[in-house]
Amino acid sequence: MVSEQAAVPRRLLQQATKLFAKKGFDRTSVQEIVEAAGVTKGAMYHYFGSKDDLLYEIYARVLREQTAQLEKVADSDAPLRARLATAASDVVVSSIENLDDNTIFLQSMHQLSTEKRKAVRAERRRYHERFRRLIEEGQSGGDFRADKPADLVVDFFFGSVHHLGSWYRRGGPLGAREVGDHFADLLLSMLRPEA
Repeated sequence: MVSEQAAVPRRLLQQATKLFAKKGFDRTSVQEIVEAAGVTKGAMYHYFGSKDDLLYEIYARVLREQTAQLEKVADSDAPLRARLATAASDVVVSSIENLDDNTIFLQSMHQLSTEKRKAVRAERRRYHERFRRLIEEGQSGGDFRADKPADLVVDFFFGSVHHLGSWYRRGGPLGAREVGDHFADLLLSMLRPEA
């Protein structure tokens, strides 16, 4: 059971996400958000200092979950190829499960304050660097081809992940896990050492 104290920020985030998806970040007012969430402006400002903070938290929450999952997978005792495949599939599944959040954020990130944009970029960079270290581990150990820079591989892969919102549709022929596994397979195929 969720306490009322935890329920209020969650409701605010859920309603803000719906409204930002429907109307756009810039065309959604704080009043509309609090009315949809069934709280007062005072309650909102208790948890979030501004609409900017809501937008930031929509994405930061997803990124925190993804980072925790990546750390767990990357630090496991599984073979390297299995760790990278799981990490790649997991981030796709998580991105699809939070598709509205990610899409809204990518479309509206430029409207965040400079400070918040820097914070998000720093968090995302830490995530990408941890992912890149898995690739570098495989390149140095001979498991993965080393003729492609790991940074470029990461940018290529995450460019595709960030593009999911433009084509993925719930209820389509492929579920989130199937898409994730295909992405992971494509990544590992791309990294396979040449014979």
